[in-house]
Amino acid sequence: MQHQVFKVTGFNLLGSYVICVSFDDGSSETIDFEPVLRGELFAPLRELELFGRVRLDDETHTLVWPNGADFDPETLRNWPTYSVSMRNLAEQWEVAAGT
Repeated sequence: MQHQVFKVTGFNLLGSYVICVSFDDGSSETIDFEPVLRGELFAPLRELELFGRVRLDDETHTLVWPNGADFDPETLRNWPTYSVSMRNLAEQWEVAAGT
């Protein structure tokens, strides 16, 4: 599959780890990030105060957090396609980080 280019244009925090993300093609995805918040980079986002400090980066056009965590906009746009593999990766990150 060819990597598509999307830009995140906005977002709304809907719940503890749930964000509705809007894209430049007019679509949106509601994503529960909780299952992938594992490992060295993403586990700190389990702290709700830090997770809630998400912002839209004007240069990379994606969601970013103060600790440097981010997700590729194409992954966010096609989350239903990637969600299982992202959960599997998160489990590997958790083991590697020893968390």
